[in-house]
Amino acid sequence: MSHRTFLMLAIALLMFPQIAQTLFSPALGDIGRAFDVGPQAAAQTLSVYFLAFAFGVVTWGRVCDRIGRRPSMLAGLAIYAMACVLGLWVRGFNGLLMAQALAAFGAAVGSVVTQTLLRDRFRGMELARVFSLVGMALAASPAIGLFSGASLVQGFGYRGVLAALLLLASILWIWSWRTLPETRPAQLTSIGLFATMGDMLRDPGIWRSALWIASFNVALFSYYSLGPFLFERLGLGGEWFGYSGVILALASGFGAWFNKRLLQSGCSPLRLIRLAALTGLLGGSGVWLLEAHVWFVLPMLLVVLAFGMAIPNILGAALCNYPDRLGTAGALLGLFYYLLIGAGLMLAAWAQALGETLMICNLLALSLAIRAKNAFV
Repeated sequence: MSHRTFLMLAIALLMFPQIAQTLFSPALGDIGRAFDVGPQAAAQTLSVYFLAFAFGVVTWGRVCDRIGRRPSMLAGLAIYAMACVLGLWVRGFNGLLMAQALAAFGAAVGSVVTQTLLRDRFRGMELARVFSLVGMALAASPAIGLFSGASLVQGFGYRGVLAALLLLASILWIWSWRTLPETRPAQLTSIGLFATMGDMLRDPGIWRSALWIASFNVALFSYYSLGPFLFERLGLGGEWFGYSGVILALASGFGAWFNKRLLQSGCSPLRLIRLAALTGLLGGSGVWLLEAHVWFVLPMLLVVLAFGMAIPNILGAALCNYPDRLGTAGALLGLFYYLLIGAGLMLAAWAQALGETLMICNLLALSLAIRAKNAFV
């Protein structure tokens, strides 16, 4: 399999969980009407998604170290497709939450196993540059998800979104079945899950990375869970929320591109994370000031730009001390930060305060970056 083809498939698989999350966001209003639940309950579907995603990450990460990257990917995508079928069939809100949890468990394979595939092939600064390239491609995910989701909801309701996700999962399963290579090292050291967990729980660099990733993700996805209701309160239709995704994707793409250029010029990952956190804090403050007007989307550009800058640097170096157990270590890191993301989004859904959420997240990221001093891990 050529280098370019491998990266194309890896990017598609990494985009899948993000597209699934953002594609579902425009459907929250329709879900609230269809199941007669309020905005707080409807927004909880994303929180449930992330919490179940966390357990999927640790499961698939461990499984891919035991049986291989390829069979794990195929199994996870198949489970996601089954969950979409269940979501189309259920008639109660609790049933939909169960389907979302199962879907999240399956979708987690696209995150942890794909990152493990990349870590199998690349190391050090080369890996950081690959993650920056991936980040530029991932910037299109919100635009694809929000715009497509809004169009599908307008024409077919939330069931149209579920049908589209079922089709997408099926296509990725066929593509992976035909072309995905097995990159698991032949002589992979077998280190226990709990032994690895003990090492990571005692590692301050892992906690710092998990909190960084959670902070930037909660800042980003709080917009996707609260945004539809902000646009409704402003008297704007769901299609405007979809259009906003295109604008935000451009900012995220620029952030990833800018990050890649700064890395090439010799700027350190820690300095870039500090810059990203400061940029996100400025953006969050602007959203808080302009939340009563549609212009709040403009400072939100700084928040997604910060996400595009920070995440490649954090992911590129987070597991540098665990090269002998990348799948398991990646799974546990994912468990840590997705539990934090799920809890953060639950609080954001309860508070229904986007600006304050953005400022708190970026203040936390900035304080961690300042305390990190001269060492990244």
